[in-house]
Amino acid sequence: MSSDTLSAFVAGAEDHHASVHPSAPDAVPGTVADLIDPPAVGVRLPDGLDLPEGVATDPTPAELDAANTGITAARLAIADYGTVVLESDAAGSEAVSLFPERHVAVVRAGDVVPGMREAIGRLGDRLRDGASEVLATGPSATADMGDLVIGAHGPREVEIVLVEDSDE
Repeated sequence: MSSDTLSAFVAGAEDHHASVHPSAPDAVPGTVADLIDPPAVGVRLPDGLDLPEGVATDPTPAELDAANTGITAARLAIADYGTVVLESDAAGSEAVSLFPERHVAVVRAGDVVPGMREAIGRLGDRLRDGASEVLATGPSATADMGDLVIGAHGPREVEIVLVEDSDE
């Protein structure tokens, strides 16, 4: 992935009130652990990356309700918008990203694409086959009733762990 695309992603995410934390692959558990406000729930991360100890996987509704932090993998990230693309799956990624006050998304640098055209190019076949993806840009926000309210329909805080490519 080009450094321009990664820089654009970081800028876009920060413009939308998300924080980006670069991490080497072997440092991901520690990077994620530093971002957790316990209790935490999570779903599988990309191959070869591990959740820190103490994160409830396959959370019950009660664990999900009590969680302050939800940790998910992001299938892609879109640089133009600072957006992460989350799979809506049977593992509960969507709920884990939406219910807790803090969402920690983990995405590999090689999965950051420049724009929506490239994202649809990568996701098109899955979407045509009926898969569902959630495009999340920063914390939940609404101004339906006037002033901007953060966290009305989802997390108040978004932390993105950007996993450096092994050859960087």
